[in-house]
Amino acid sequence: MFQSFFPRPKLFFASALLWSVLAVAFWYLFAKDFGARIGLPPGPGEAHPVIGLRYFVTPDFIWFYIYYTIATAIFAAAWMILAPHPYQRWSIAGSALIIFVDYYSVQVSVAINNWRGPFYDAIQKALSGSNSGPKAVNATDLYTLLLTFAAIAMMAVFVFVLTRFFISHYVFRWRTAMNDYYMSRWPEVRLIEGASQRVQEDTMRFANIVEGLGLSMIDSVMTLFAFLPILAALSANVTALPLIGEVPEPLVVAAVFWSLFGTVLLAAVGIRLPALEFMNQRMEAAYRKELVYGEDDASRAEPMTAQELFAQVRRSYFRLYAHFVYFNMFRSLYSQADNVFGTVILVPTIAAGKITFGIFQQILGAFGNVSGSFQYLVYSWSTIVELQSIYKRLKAFEAAFEGKALDSIESADQG
Repeated sequence: MFQSFFPRPKLFFASALLWSVLAVAFWYLFAKDFGARIGLPPGPGEAHPVIGLRYFVTPDFIWFYIYYTIATAIFAAAWMILAPHPYQRWSIAGSALIIFVDYYSVQVSVAINNWRGPFYDAIQKALSGSNSGPKAVNATDLYTLLLTFAAIAMMAVFVFVLTRFFISHYVFRWRTAMNDYYMSRWPEVRLIEGASQRVQEDTMRFANIVEGLGLSMIDSVMTLFAFLPILAALSANVTALPLIGEVPEPLVVAAVFWSLFGTVLLAAVGIRLPALEFMNQRMEAAYRKELVYGEDDASRAEPMTAQELFAQVRRSYFRLYAHFVYFNMFRSLYSQADNVFGTVILVPTIAAGKITFGIFQQILGAFGNVSGSFQYLVYSWSTIVELQSIYKRLKAFEAAFEGKALDSIESADQG
């Protein structure tokens, strides 16, 4: 799955993680302020953010683009020289490009959140009856702010379309690498249970799920880096949390607590689902295999045999459905509570009249992005279960033709 696309996967991912940590640490400790020495000083920060498309071309952003390009080029060059790989341009340079574009997409969300403040403050002023004097809000001001939003939104659409196009090609290259690797060993694997399904269907499903799940994970990490400082800055406007009272960085504390609560809750509730999904795929593979044999051999796939195999498939699905009942119940309850949690924690601050409508909207936007990032496992758990099942099947497939020991679940009772 991985060695077909990435050079020396374990070492590659370990080095990528280490290099990322070092690059981020060096940025915040030294490089971030170095931009001012070359004429690219930091922007005004979260307190007075730049509104509109100018946000993406501030000097500090340009300096970050340069820094990211240099750090990526060093890492990619080292691996391409020390461990050449047929798919290195896609697996190394392509991965770096996806991370950067996803970071850029998250910054689009930040730009929209920055826009919310002045726009909703203008609406509040226009509707409150205090819209008079030299700083009065008129229709032209509101239209101008709406056009600013339209420009940011068009940027978001442009980035999204190009990103999805590139990632689709990236993931298909990964599937191609897996397919080529397995087919190069076809004489050894053709007699393994479900070989055709694992080479064709499982690699396709693995690639498709990785496309969505992997991008969501990267997006969650990038969102945390982008919105945590914003949420920390907005915490200065919050007087206290319900039931708890005053705490340092109240919005950050609330977001972390709520997200970890949901993640632990659903992980505990759905702990049995990966094994059940895996066994379900085994039943399907056994049934399909018998039907395939029956196409060429009249003595195979007879009605009684096929009926017995399908009965196993049915029992497996019904058991899986039963376990998803309580999992979906807890997930739905948490999702509904999540819709109002951000407002609930702001009730004391709203009642005290400490924030404007614009800041209220900015807080909800930033809080939603941060808590949503922490809740990556909450909203992706079903997909993760499916990916774990496919991973186990492909891992067992590789173990079979590489002479490795099978996982215990591969020899588990299928009934």
